[in-house]
Amino acid sequence: MSKERIILGIDPGTTIMGFGLIKVVGKTMTFLQLNELDLKKYDDHYLKLKLIFERTIELIETHHPDEIAIEAPFFGKNVQSMLKLGRAQGVAMAAGLSREVPITEYSPKKIKMAITGNGNASKEQVARMLQSVLGLKTLPKNLDSTDGLAAAVCHFYNEGRVEVGKNYTGWASFVKQNESRVKSPTAKKTTIKSGVKQIKK
Repeated sequence: MSKERIILGIDPGTTIMGFGLIKVVGKTMTFLQLNELDLKKYDDHYLKLKLIFERTIELIETHHPDEIAIEAPFFGKNVQSMLKLGRAQGVAMAAGLSREVPITEYSPKKIKMAITGNGNASKEQVARMLQSVLGLKTLPKNLDSTDGLAAAVCHFYNEGRVEVGKNYTGWASFVKQNESRVKSPTAKKTTIKSGVKQIKK
């Protein structure tokens, strides 16, 4: 009998954080939940980060996911927006790592390609494909939650395939492969059991 697994998908953001959960048994996936954390009413950026961290911890403790799939920040021209988005992703990842849940990071294009076959698909196209594949009765008003769900489904589709990009077995592995990005001389002493993998286009 195939082991049941739960995959949590997260679309990080400082305005809305979308997330979705699927259950996987063998080669079959079943929809569990999708929702969002609305942060628009908060002005304090650091409070938003705190809420993202706490909500991610709450999701982990409630649903006990075996793996987390997270959408990587989109590299746009607005540096401040990229910085804020990167922080949002970072605290969500930190929450997962603190509970030793393996994390895989996917680029937005990789997720769209996995769901629709088109790396330039719109949010609406991704949402409609998820609705068809998972049998969703309705779609949410904001599609950030379906983006989170898409990350989880993308992870399911990519299991067992040859992965392109950087694979991290833990924090020490990340530091070793990204020495230019990590300045702290004590960072290499830190170890975390869970794995972080980055999957690009």
